[in-house]
Amino acid sequence: MTKTPMLLILATAGVLALGACGSSTGDRALSGGAIGAGAGALGGALLGSPGTGALLGGAVGAGVGAMTNQNDIDLGKPVWRR
Repeated sequence: MTKTPMLLILATAGVLALGACGSSTGDRALSGGAIGAGAGALGGALLGSPGTGALLGGAVGAGVGAMTNQNDIDLGKPVWRR
């Protein structure tokens, strides 16, 4: 993959990460899982298995999102609740 598409993908992931947080534990788990699955799929695609990367990234992201506190990371309302 060339440098320009990879930077575009990373920039898009960053924007999505900033646009999806949430105030409840469920919202944070959902957004963390989605962000983790996307990042895992990208990493897995580079290593040869995007599906496995998405599953692992989604599980880790959901776990981390559920364990965070609204006061730790507060990026506002998630995009699905606006």
